Amino acid sequence: QVQLVESGGGLVQAGGSLRLSCAASGRASSRYSMGWFRQAPGKERDFVAAISWSGTITYYADSVKGRFTISRDNAKNTVHLQMNSLNSEDTADYYCAARDGVWSTRIYDYNYWGQGTQVTVSS
Repeated sequence: QVQLVESGGGLVQAGGSLRLSCAASGRASSRYSMGWFRQAPGKERDFVAAISWSGTITYYADSVKGRFTISRDNAKNTVHLQMNSLNSEDTADYYCAARDGVWSTRIYDYNYWGQGTQVTVSS
């Protein structure tokens, strides 16, 4: 079992930045591929970014490419999502997820999920 706890969400003005963190605990959590997803009100949960267990491979949704950066610190069992140039379309609940396998953009490939952290961007 892997437990995931997100933090760092909040209210930010358009054009601002936030850094989300995901603390992982449990069995061999540093060996899992990690992903960030988000879900806006009334919409489906969408892929945002993913990172391989080693941190050498990252992948982003087109909507955040160039603005968001995913990173991980395996010594601290944490994953971060640095979000810059935020706009109102980034408003959503953000979820951290872990996968016991190769990184993926698909929701159903992930085995473990956090409870989410809310990000609100005011225009």
